[in-house]
Amino acid sequence: MPKNIVDKIAWWIPIRAVRDNFRNKINDYINEAVSKKFENYYKSCNSEIVNKYLLGLKGVEIGRASYANYGIGAINIDRVDIRKTDNDNVYFKEQMRYGNHITKVDLIADGDNLPFKDNTLDFVFTSHVLEHFYDTIKALQEWYRVIKNGGYIFMIIPHKERTFDKDRERTTLEELINRHNQIIKTEEQFTDMHHSVWITEDVLELCKYLKMNVVEYHDMDDCRHDGFIIVIQK
Repeated sequence: MPKNIVDKIAWWIPIRAVRDNFRNKINDYINEAVSKKFENYYKSCNSEIVNKYLLGLKGVEIGRASYANYGIGAINIDRVDIRKTDNDNVYFKEQMRYGNHITKVDLIADGDNLPFKDNTLDFVFTSHVLEHFYDTIKALQEWYRVIKNGGYIFMIIPHKERTFDKDRERTTLEELINRHNQIIKTEEQFTDMHHSVWITEDVLELCKYLKMNVVEYHDMDDCRHDGFIIVIQK
């Protein structure tokens, strides 16, 4: 049975594929219009540190969630459009539970294979995302590639001691290097999970190894308080 006005109109379209396409396009239009109209309403996290570096710049965010929207106006990139997945999808349920809506995805792409030329973006922003990449080094090098000279990689990363990962072993630099060089391979690398567990010093060590310039870091982020902040400038 139709649940809303869009479904009621779509119900009269006899061909299912056309009906579904109509419904998706109308819902996309409504969501985009509402997002622009109520951008501040949708902003669910306010970080003075994020604002300090990124407000007014043009960049991308990888894997934004509705309950962690920092209001920086970035292009949102994800592997899938969660709004078009099954309602049982864990990220769908998580966003509805904590954010009351599903964030619009602007561009479908892998976060470690971005469709941008070298040195074109002001920033790449991620919140609770880096740990989902099995090859952390590949992801960081890709983000570094696309930002301009003077641009930023701004990361909020779960802190081992303040999340459900607290009982897991920390991921070492040696392991990250071995993963990148494909010395370590596992079926789990294709699973969506927290592949890595860190404290602040671990990621600082990784940045030093990659010769990436950390201009600021904080052991606790200033919004959710369960992560730490690393800011890299190219």
